[in-house]
Amino acid sequence: MNFKRPASPCWRLLGVLLLVAAPAMAAGPCDEFSVRLPNVKRPLCESAGLQASTARSVQGRTIWVRDIRPDNPTVRVLVIGAIHGDELSSASLALQWIRLASQSPVDMPQAVHWRFIPALNPDGLFSHPPKRVNANGVDLNRNFPTPNWDRDAKIYWEKRTKKDPRRYPGLKPLSEPESKFLQEEMERFKPQLIVSIHAPYGVLDFDGPAREGYVPPSRLGRLYLDQVGIFPGSLGNYGGVHKGIPVVTIELPNSTRTPLDAEMRQMWIDLLRWISERIKPERTGPSLMPAR
Repeated sequence: MNFKRPASPCWRLLGVLLLVAAPAMAAGPCDEFSVRLPNVKRPLCESAGLQASTARSVQGRTIWVRDIRPDNPTVRVLVIGAIHGDELSSASLALQWIRLASQSPVDMPQAVHWRFIPALNPDGLFSHPPKRVNANGVDLNRNFPTPNWDRDAKIYWEKRTKKDPRRYPGLKPLSEPESKFLQEEMERFKPQLIVSIHAPYGVLDFDGPAREGYVPPSRLGRLYLDQVGIFPGSLGNYGGVHKGIPVVTIELPNSTRTPLDAEMRQMWIDLLRWISERIKPERTGPSLMPAR
């Protein structure tokens, strides 16, 4: 007779651990998003159809994306939420807007290709409690390669913020996998507009090239334009000033509670109206890479 050698205790323990870990490894984003984010129930999250990028956070979390692409798009818009992990409502608004972008197209002169990154900083978002910075303690919105970053970012952090750990810019620009991923997405997607969602200052900000046509939106919903300046290493500085891509920064009034659904829809309608008036469509679009 042939006898099988009994499994060693180590192999049995490994099998048990794999069985326990399997559900977590297989879990999609909605298991966490629907629990952590305000005003995001599982059906809304699942309807967003989030897709896993190849990018991972410092702690190995997936950075999820969603592309909504009509036939023959002439405008490309990149929407980013939760670059700061403690601004939970920003990720919620991005998911709400994915739902609106997926519905029947609004009567617009341009066909818009949307790319959403609802939570660029998942480690900060799912920390207990949520943190502004990523798992390395870096403020991702001070980590982009603006001119003279090596000098200005350090000086600003030390002199202006008094070494506030919530605003630490990192040792060098793009030192973090999350900011590096966003910079690469900007190169791949070539957006004509970036919408960066934040909280909790309750204003609308704009950074962009001083060219004809790039007139900032005066309001989105109840948020009114109040340009607050630029900072070394910020996305608005890097994208809007250095790269010449208009950056609309939305500062929601509360970081843990979203506006009412009707208000989020009005912000969306106002954004679409401004895009139709101010963002010039491309007649022949460039060859684009899908999100990675």
